[in-house]
Amino acid sequence: MAIEKALYTAHATSTGGRTGSTESSDGVIKLALTTPKELGGGGGNGTNPEQLFAAGYSACFIGAMKAVAAKQKIALTSEVSIKADVSIGPLAGKPGAFGIAVAMAISVPGMDRAAAQKLVNDAHEVCPYSNATRGNVDVALTLV
Repeated sequence: MAIEKALYTAHATSTGGRTGSTESSDGVIKLALTTPKELGGGGGNGTNPEQLFAAGYSACFIGAMKAVAAKQKIALTSEVSIKADVSIGPLAGKPGAFGIAVAMAISVPGMDRAAAQKLVNDAHEVCPYSNATRGNVDVALTLV
């Protein structure tokens, strides 16, 4: 599925893979990358692609929730939060290939549970990350 027109394009350059660095074109992001010990690396004081994906998806999903809420004229508290877990591991039936899975625990304080669930479901349909992952990444959304 292609976008009709780019409204914004982010630019970043990574060097050295999981043991290198990444930087946005405007210099706002400038991070060291390290491989987690669980993946055979040394760990250390850097981030990794899975952490960046978890941060990006959760922030984007809250943005989608806000957009849906505004369209439906629903007041959404600024206390909405998402704890995102992004796991990496071997893909079943594809030797040597890896995939990711996402689990997001979504908190919508002060909102009726049924209304919050509908909002989460609707946001999942419009969120760019949800649309990008749909069909190839297991995504579990849990209202907490």
